[in-house]
Amino acid sequence: MSAAPPPPRAEGPVPDPALLRKVALSSLLGTVIEYYDFLLYGTMAALAFGRLFFPESHETAGMIASFGTLAAGYVARPVGGALFGHFGDRLGRKSMLVLTMVLMGGASFLIGVLPTYGTIGIAAPVLLVLCRVVQGIAIGGEWAGATLMVVEHADARRRGLWSGVMQMGSPLGFLLSTLAITATTWLPQDQFLSWGWRLPFLLSALLLAVGLYVRISVTESPLFRQAAQERNAEAAPRMPLVRVLRDPRTLVRACAVGIGPFALTALISTFMLTYATSIGYATSDVMTGLLFTSVAGLVGIPFFSALSDRLGRRAVVLGGAVGVVVLAFPVYALVDTGSTSLLILGMVVGQVVQSAMYAPLGPLLSELFGTRVRYTGASLGYQLAALVGGGFTPMIAGSLVSAGSDVSSTPLVVLAVSCGLVTALAIWRTAETRGRDLTDDPGPGAAPGSRRVRRGAPDEAVRKGADR
Repeated sequence: MSAAPPPPRAEGPVPDPALLRKVALSSLLGTVIEYYDFLLYGTMAALAFGRLFFPESHETAGMIASFGTLAAGYVARPVGGALFGHFGDRLGRKSMLVLTMVLMGGASFLIGVLPTYGTIGIAAPVLLVLCRVVQGIAIGGEWAGATLMVVEHADARRRGLWSGVMQMGSPLGFLLSTLAITATTWLPQDQFLSWGWRLPFLLSALLLAVGLYVRISVTESPLFRQAAQERNAEAAPRMPLVRVLRDPRTLVRACAVGIGPFALTALISTFMLTYATSIGYATSDVMTGLLFTSVAGLVGIPFFSALSDRLGRRAVVLGGAVGVVVLAFPVYALVDTGSTSLLILGMVVGQVVQSAMYAPLGPLLSELFGTRVRYTGASLGYQLAALVGGGFTPMIAGSLVSAGSDVSSTPLVVLAVSCGLVTALAIWRTAETRGRDLTDDPGPGAAPGSRRVRRGAPDEAVRKGADR
């Protein structure tokens, strides 16, 4: 692995600090609301949906079916990434972000008023899956749009720092959803299953109103405005997706880098409720652990994002991936002790290495693609990683754990290590992108990063978009 280049000089004028803070805050608040809605479903799938929407299934089959609807949302995310990426690259980032929020908030509110299986039968899980698909499509366009609004406003030296502020929306959203669910789990079990589970979803209506107010005040990306002014009918890609797919290596690497962090998130958050309670922990103990992991993410994500501005994206992501491989077994050994304090410690350690892999993804994926296809490329890379790493991991984990006669964490360790190795290999084969000139927009069929250079190439080649 070659050494990271020195801190880059900012290309173009330094952005107005007040404007940049406003954009970062707007993206942060919008992302908090989006991820609150999306992550809320994952926890409810573990706590209630199996019994409410799949009650005639065997208990284990009901759990897998419930996580299957969770996976449906992840399957829809690349669709949303391609759809909103297409129009985001052609019409602008801001309008797509407003639309994604409306879809997400509306779908979450509808889940809160859905009749269950006991009321309308098979139509209940069908409608639940439909709402989850709409959520997936919306979140598919959210992350890249919010990231690009920040990255394309920031200067090259601090893209990681500012994107780290935006990416705090994910743990903040998870923290809010966990607090909302924790409050409802204090209800007696029959009341929670009767009406208490609906309250966090109904809260989405209020959050949607706040989010729309914030989103509408955001200014459009200056790089997109510049590209829109400069391009003509011949230069403007009618199908950004086709242009991205002409160089599939960049997209494949963008996806593979994200598999590790998404898989680990699924294992230490979504599936941990199921696994830990199956070996004797109380639900309240696991929810407490999830609160601590959210706080760890709030600290770790901005820290590792800013660190990637100094050390490079590759070094930080690779360090996190190696951490997964080394620490997966010790983390689950702590969980398996039966001690609540050690359970929380294990979850926090897992969250720290997850943050190291996840935090640099915003600037990394943004720097891999040119302005005219950046929304599409970054969205697809991120959402395909979410699908492979996060969408199917809880379902696979549930199948592996239930396959044995005794509940064992060994399959979970193997799964975590395997996904960490995928990320390590992908980032090893990807050139450093820190400081890349985002105004560089190659011709059709090429994206920044498509030219190959020998290992250890000089910084100038990296700035031109070198890619292993």
